Amino acid sequence: MSETCALGAQISHMLKARDVDVIFGIPGVHNQEMYRGIEEAGLTHVLARHEQGAGFMADGYARATGRPGVAYVITGPGLCNIMTPMGQATSDSVPILVLSSCLNRADLGMGRGRLHEMSDQEGAAATVCDWSRTAMNAQSAYQLIDRALMEFQTKRAGAKHIQVPIEVLQAAAPAAPQAAPEGDLPTTSEAYVRQFCDLLAGATRPLFIFGGGSAAAADPARALLKATGAASFVSYAGRGVVDPQDPLAFDATLARPQSAEIIASADLVVVIGSHLSEVDLWRDKLGHTAPMIRVDIDPAVLSDQQGAPVLSILADAQDTLNRVVQSYDAPASTGWSQAEVAAARQRWRGETDAERPGIVPLCEALAAVLPEDVMVFSDMTQFAYVAKEVMPQNTPGSWHHPSGFGTLGYAVPAAIGGKVGRGADPVLAIIGDYGFQYTVQELATAVELGLSLPILLWDNGKLKEIEDSMRGAQIAPNAVVAQNPDFDLLAQAYGMGYVRPTTIAEFQEAIVAGFAAGGPTMIHMTPAVTD
Repeated sequence: MSETCALGAQISHMLKARDVDVIFGIPGVHNQEMYRGIEEAGLTHVLARHEQGAGFMADGYARATGRPGVAYVITGPGLCNIMTPMGQATSDSVPILVLSSCLNRADLGMGRGRLHEMSDQEGAAATVCDWSRTAMNAQSAYQLIDRALMEFQTKRAGAKHIQVPIEVLQAAAPAAPQAAPEGDLPTTSEAYVRQFCDLLAGATRPLFIFGGGSAAAADPARALLKATGAASFVSYAGRGVVDPQDPLAFDATLARPQSAEIIASADLVVVIGSHLSEVDLWRDKLGHTAPMIRVDIDPAVLSDQQGAPVLSILADAQDTLNRVVQSYDAPASTGWSQAEVAAARQRWRGETDAERPGIVPLCEALAAVLPEDVMVFSDMTQFAYVAKEVMPQNTPGSWHHPSGFGTLGYAVPAAIGGKVGRGADPVLAIIGDYGFQYTVQELATAVELGLSLPILLWDNGKLKEIEDSMRGAQIAPNAVVAQNPDFDLLAQAYGMGYVRPTTIAEFQEAIVAGFAAGGPTMIHMTPAVTD
């Protein structure tokens, strides 16, 4: 490559030099300069069918690999279409970088009726991501890309947006500078470690709550639970940090209202890497009355509505727990009993089954045939709501759900991105019949790439969760039933596999076969499936 070429091509070479291998996106006349250097740089481009799909693919790739997901989109509608995935990634702390074109510098904000014109494209994107900036020249483009990549390593992750005027993408530019040294997350001081250990040693009913921010800390987390005899909860994003078979693990049941009573009975609450947000608790307050220790890399989390902790540690969860495990030397002594934990979990399992009847047995059947190393991407659907509570997860970061922003249509494109990132390792998508149609066109990408991807389609013929909510609020259900396509013919149209099980045994066989297939398989499940 020449030392000087169009900036669009230089950006691709810069990303490749910074260990980016895959770009998700859709080319257009306004961003075609970004495609000039893709092949020359050695990047793989995955063609989505809609920018929303490209964004979810980048999200799934990032969650599956731990590396940033990168997307290229056009000015105006392209950027608008990817804003939903940007909001999802930001709410769930997922590192995605969206690079878009924008109008030429003289046209920005002028209202001249240009193609794809927006009055404030940068500002629109800023509402759903960490930050959105315009690179007016090559130097600022390089600086912004490096800033985004550095922040992914050193801060709470989320979406970043960089837009570059078309004329700047077209202009000749020198190669990007060498990458800066990699950054690190903040670490814990010895003074904080001593305080942490002292508080733990003085507690008789310590309770840990692990969120998605502790996913890399499963080993020290489990060691510390064993050393202290503490009980634990995990958020949905924190599933797998704690062994679900631990007799003092309440598992992913924070959203159960009675969990507040149990939390109130603890004499020390330790929260590691969790926002304790609405979608974690489904109530305003955690319920604790005891002193609290919080460990997080986000300062805003350490000063949130859950009250000022006795000890706030702005640091990486893995570093903190490793140091505490190494320093903790008090004997294990606990006021928790295995019986009270088992009773609570059994009671809540029954509640889950009663709230959404018939799904728990299917979740148990699914769990029995899933490979140990499977990664699951689920959507906003009742099957997933039940599965997140009752299906055990022994590996952190192996189940991904659009919890914060709560988007429909996430699972299929995210699973595609996850499968691209994982290669031969198994990936499963779980989606509802209504949400499926938000991003159904991305099936073409899965077929095009020949991805072995079973897609569990839960079809109850309606927006059942909304119908139940309306009835609970004494509102006559309205607009909750929609005409579905013939899913068999739809699968045929895309050239993918299709099966509609009628028994649990057939369901299990279909899942196993789906992982072995040479392309995606739609597994069409309805509430009529029985033993």
